[in-house]
Amino acid sequence: MKQIILFLFFSTTLFSQKITEKIESYQLGGSREITIGIPESYEKNPNKKYPLLVLLDGDYLFDPFYGALSYGSYWEDIPETIIIGISQNKNEDRIDDCNYDDLNSLPSGKGAAFFSFIGSELIPFIEKKYRVAPFRIIAGHGITAGYMNFFLYKDFSIFNAYISLSPELIPEMDTRIPERFSTLKQPLFYYQSTGSQDIKDILNAVQKLDININTASNPLINYSYDQFKGASHYSAVLHSIPNALYQIFDCYKPISMTEFSEKIAILPEGQVQYLIDKYNTINKTLGLKIPIRISDFKAIEAAILKNKAYKELDKLANLADKYYPDSMLADYELGLMHEKLGDYKKATKAYQRAITLDKIGDLNRDFLFEKLDEMQNMDPKKK
Repeated sequence: MKQIILFLFFSTTLFSQKITEKIESYQLGGSREITIGIPESYEKNPNKKYPLLVLLDGDYLFDPFYGALSYGSYWEDIPETIIIGISQNKNEDRIDDCNYDDLNSLPSGKGAAFFSFIGSELIPFIEKKYRVAPFRIIAGHGITAGYMNFFLYKDFSIFNAYISLSPELIPEMDTRIPERFSTLKQPLFYYQSTGSQDIKDILNAVQKLDININTASNPLINYSYDQFKGASHYSAVLHSIPNALYQIFDCYKPISMTEFSEKIAILPEGQVQYLIDKYNTINKTLGLKIPIRISDFKAIEAAILKNKAYKELDKLANLADKYYPDSMLADYELGLMHEKLGDYKKATKAYQRAITLDKIGDLNRDFLFEKLDEMQNMDPKKK
């Protein structure tokens, strides 16, 4: 593979939030412009890795995806993500990029070159230059949404998730995609959408594909289809992006009230194991290792107290010590366990140790001093 030469279009620091660059491609026989969106935390967290989102039609899809991801990550519902928008000059390059053979309905000519460019040049270049997690998403609109399905035809898809916005399907895709889904042996997210006022041929083809996909039974496929009432071929995009991202990153979000009430609060025991499993799923599904959120610790604590499974607090303390060893969280959970079990002497000692450590979240020294006062009042000997 020829060396890829990089040119910066404008003067910028290496990790600014948005960088426009040119890649000289052997496969394309020339250069191609890309826009790179770097998460704000990139410089501050030198060991952190980020999912990768590759956008076809990057000229106009970059900003709406960038905005949705920024908003979702602000609330910790969605992980910060590195975005690569490939410029296709709207109608100039995108037609050639998506070229296929009329006889076998596979990439041909410049379409085959563009396919190789993405897999053998663009992704290796980005993964060498940036800290990318082993979770890749590809998205497209119209003809590029149809084209990106060619990556599904491989025995092993290089993408873990597909966002297909009002796709202009290539012949035979309505049967080939379901066939691939039925035999695929890797977990895969697949989202597609249309508007009720979409282009008629697109709407009919996608509805047929949707029916066929639903007949392909494979628990490894996480599939969703939205048709937005009153939306056109273009306006449906803005409806679709948040739905797609929240489907793909569903396991990442913090414990919600619904998850708490329907899945955790009903557990008579094993609340801590539920928390461990939740973060193991994030790691296994998205390739992300993240510390357990403080809000999730508090949710599990609330579930333990609700079910009076007080010995679970010991396990929660061990988990807190693993992720936040310098904070008062572990000793607080231990003190809370002893308090609920009626051993106020041990509870007092644990709260006293916690006071000497760093505050975390809403847990601070003032609160712990109040707990110590409570322990004095509860201890019959102290009275």
